[in-house]
Amino acid sequence: MNQPLVLHIATADMGLRFLLLEQMQAIHHAGYQVRGVASDGPYRAEVEAAGIPVDVIKMPRAITPNRDLLALTQLVRLFRELKPTIVHTHNPKPGLLGQLAARIAGVPIIINTIHGFYFHEHSSANQRRFYIAMEKIAARCSHAILSQNREDLNAALALKIARPEQISFLGNGINLQVFDRRAVSQADIQAARQELGIPADAQVIGAVGRLVAEKGYHELFQACQQLMATRPNLHLLVVGPEEPNKADGLTAATAAKYGIAERTHFAGLRRDMPVLYRLMDVLAHPSYREGFPRAPMEATAMGVPVVASDIRGCRETVVHSLNGMLVPVRDVAALAHSLGRMIDDRVLREAFARLTRRVAQREFDQQRVFDRVLLTYAKQLQAHGMAVPEPIQSQAST
Repeated sequence: MNQPLVLHIATADMGLRFLLLEQMQAIHHAGYQVRGVASDGPYRAEVEAAGIPVDVIKMPRAITPNRDLLALTQLVRLFRELKPTIVHTHNPKPGLLGQLAARIAGVPIIINTIHGFYFHEHSSANQRRFYIAMEKIAARCSHAILSQNREDLNAALALKIARPEQISFLGNGINLQVFDRRAVSQADIQAARQELGIPADAQVIGAVGRLVAEKGYHELFQACQQLMATRPNLHLLVVGPEEPNKADGLTAATAAKYGIAERTHFAGLRRDMPVLYRLMDVLAHPSYREGFPRAPMEATAMGVPVVASDIRGCRETVVHSLNGMLVPVRDVAALAHSLGRMIDDRVLREAFARLTRRVAQREFDQQRVFDRVLLTYAKQLQAHGMAVPEPIQSQAST
């Protein structure tokens, strides 16, 4: 039975669990063997319980030459041991280390997904030069590059990071059956409000993302400070894990510095996101850098309008005046103004809600993403003179 082995390389087990698990399962059902490679953590067991074995190699997000060299050596050793047909890397650090290791180990097919370049329009000149150089080195190892957003694709071509025949648009998507407001009951909503201490009559601004400054939390807290001063029923719900090891990591105490702690609810990392989106009147996503962010897609599918930074990645998920509003990055006044409009104008929110589900169905179906990945695999296998596997269902019927 022809079952090529595919290794998906990510920074942490959280990425395998929450960003890649359904994609890896779809690839497995298409006839491939699939394994994940990432730093260890509390979510590895869940990934393995879902049928995807995980090999542990520590890859810190920060640039640490000694630890990075160790990770590179371990990846080379792992690839030589497992002999994968395809190595598929994700995120900047695994993208560089994973592709270099795959080339050194002689892996036949190397594919990288760009989830968002680290350099952006607000980066310093030195940062841009460094990250562009790293991307060029990594791209020289790739047989195919998939870009989650069109602006990164265009940047990769303009900066000669990738060749036109090497790179293609992937997009991003979510499970629209899970993120469907009709699947959430009023009882679920009431129970969540009670658990989180959010009053039944409160208006709620939501924010979903890791608790780091680059997600725009300082600007959001300042905007909420202004808005809450004249709106006694306004609350903020923050959903996402703390990252204490990050230089820009934040905690719940940060909200207290802005005087909004009493009406700010920190929920941590949750598994009931469809319910929590139903608590929100609007989602704020004032991030500094994104690839193709999931939270705006999820909110859109749940009928929640979005106010997001006008940056690449966010412009892929938010169409101004269709499923939300775009505001200049790090602009507290503009963020507060747009959030205030959404909170104060129920008719406007309802108009957005009627449009958002249609936008999600048209743009954010994850099955289209899976199909593009599998098509890329098939093209590369054929180009290397290898057979494309049959789906598991077809194998079972023969």
